[in-house]
Amino acid sequence: MKLPDSTAPSLFDRRILALHRARAQDEALFLHRAAVDEVQDRLLMVNKSFTAPAIVTPFAHIWQDVLPEARLVPDEDVLDLTPGAQDLVIHAMSLHWANDPVGQLIQCHRALRPDGLLLVVCLGGETLHELRAALGQAEIEVTGGLSPRVAPMAELRDLGGLLQRAGLALPVADSARLTAEYRDLLHLMHDLRAMGESNCLNGRVAHVTRRQVFARAQQIYAESFATDSDRLAATFELICLTGWSPDESQQKPLRPGSAKARLADALGTKEGKLPD
Repeated sequence: MKLPDSTAPSLFDRRILALHRARAQDEALFLHRAAVDEVQDRLLMVNKSFTAPAIVTPFAHIWQDVLPEARLVPDEDVLDLTPGAQDLVIHAMSLHWANDPVGQLIQCHRALRPDGLLLVVCLGGETLHELRAALGQAEIEVTGGLSPRVAPMAELRDLGGLLQRAGLALPVADSARLTAEYRDLLHLMHDLRAMGESNCLNGRVAHVTRRQVFARAQQIYAESFATDSDRLAATFELICLTGWSPDESQQKPLRPGSAKARLADALGTKEGKLPD
């Protein structure tokens, strides 16, 4: 398999990401357990049995009992997947940290047999929008500038398009939002560190942030996003993507103009022209 282009600019520092994940605490990995539930729900809706699954995950112990026969594959730039070896690949909670997300999907596609299923769960663009807004406004007010503190995450529509770019058929993208509540800003940031999800952007600030920035961010957050119990609400958007390795047995859309019946007849109504 071709290695990623080392000259391409990288958004994330994968070495720092690995350090963050190594320090993660199991009790804080509730997003990964929510992803397990999302995956299980979707597999129940698929009328097909899978005999050769693989799961790409940074936390193998979360997934080891979900599909006991599955290969557990570390989340790396180059995935340890054999072309054509799997009938199901689950890419679990790591695509949002990929420097080349399309490349990750292409590698998964290559690992699938014809009519194999790729199922991806990752964080989406609504994740931590409250924290991003509060920190951004506070830093502008206190320092007059703005630093990259919360990783940018792709929107649902954009991620759905990536499936097609990776050559997958019958693409579907949907999302679910989870809301957690925190005592204060420090509580939220501590939990993000415990998840292994804290900032590893290559452009992150190297100097110590002034206390005034966090104090003002706490005020803004509380004013704008407090719950009825005076705690801070934090949104996590789980995006689920499904796509199939193309196969002749799959349904295909009809060619335009090839219909043999009129929709108006089926609905028992008259057909007319739309106004200009």
